[in-house]
Amino acid sequence: MKIRRSCISSAAGPERIMAICCIFAVLLSSVSCQAPARKNKTKIKIGVLVYDEGDTFLKGAINEMIKSAKEKSRGKADVTITVGDASGDQNTQNDQMEDMIANGCNVLAINLVDRTDPTYIINLARKNDVPVVFFNRELVRHDLDRWNRLYYVGAPAVRSGMMQGEEIADYVKKHPEIDRNGDGSIQYVLIKGELNHQDTIIRSEKSVSTAASYGLNLDRLAEESANWSRAQAQNRMSQLINEYGDKIELVICNNDDMALGVIDDYKKRGKKTKELPAVFGVDGTAEALKCVEKGELKGTVYNDAISQADKIMELSIALAEKKDVSQVTGSNERSFYIDYQKVTRDNASSFAAKLGDQE
Repeated sequence: MKIRRSCISSAAGPERIMAICCIFAVLLSSVSCQAPARKNKTKIKIGVLVYDEGDTFLKGAINEMIKSAKEKSRGKADVTITVGDASGDQNTQNDQMEDMIANGCNVLAINLVDRTDPTYIINLARKNDVPVVFFNRELVRHDLDRWNRLYYVGAPAVRSGMMQGEEIADYVKKHPEIDRNGDGSIQYVLIKGELNHQDTIIRSEKSVSTAASYGLNLDRLAEESANWSRAQAQNRMSQLINEYGDKIELVICNNDDMALGVIDDYKKRGKKTKELPAVFGVDGTAEALKCVEKGELKGTVYNDAISQADKIMELSIALAEKKDVSQVTGSNERSFYIDYQKVTRDNASSFAAKLGDQE
């Protein structure tokens, strides 16, 4: 088995590809002298397009896709996975898709920059008869139904918000000392992801409403958008701490990177773990799980990148080989959801062992 990793610019020139595209070529050699000669193997090219490869969750998901592709194709096919990073620009992603189709990709796995604007992507895929597996950012059902070779893999966003709210309610019940001023309400700030992202909207609403449904009195001090970014979250939190100080008893974050950014600012101020407000995230990234184990992050919700990556590759390889997908997946559905799981200090180590170090 050989794995080649190299960085290249697009064949169309740097003016069309604003971000770095990394090619992961997974050339799977025979594991037995009796296996068919390499020249007889099916050659599969899969293009993976992401909104931002710097996103911690997506970085881990890409690694898991590569592992899954190797495992599923071992001894059967030569699979090349090309990853394009759009750096948050939909036009760049559109151009990258054109280049990948021109370079012979059989199927595309796409994490949309803008889930509300998939028209160009869908039309181009259909025109060139290249199936697409969308993932992580769910387009509306109407768009998915525009062609029967479009699929989606992700997690049910509403569940992440509900689980986070349940964790918050449970933690406050077990730790009444979180109410520092003893007023019977928990003063909180909300750190949100991208404002137009469906996960931001759903997680923000459901986390608070679910916690309240368990009898928790929540008093919002402020909400800020940090666009899923750890650095932005630290900056936003610095401003909020300067304004509200120790009034902040709870910080609800739409993802783990932002939760880690919040903790970063408190650490920068010399605060010890016991002095932090209760901070909660979503995703269950490797570093976040370590923080949960140490008690710095009170809880997160595990977004199963491993299972999602496995399903994405199962679909992609089946589509590339022109198989009946329903026979491979056992379902006639074209949307596949991998549920979230709650992570607290009691079980964080088991999730960390499953996930491994993706940093």
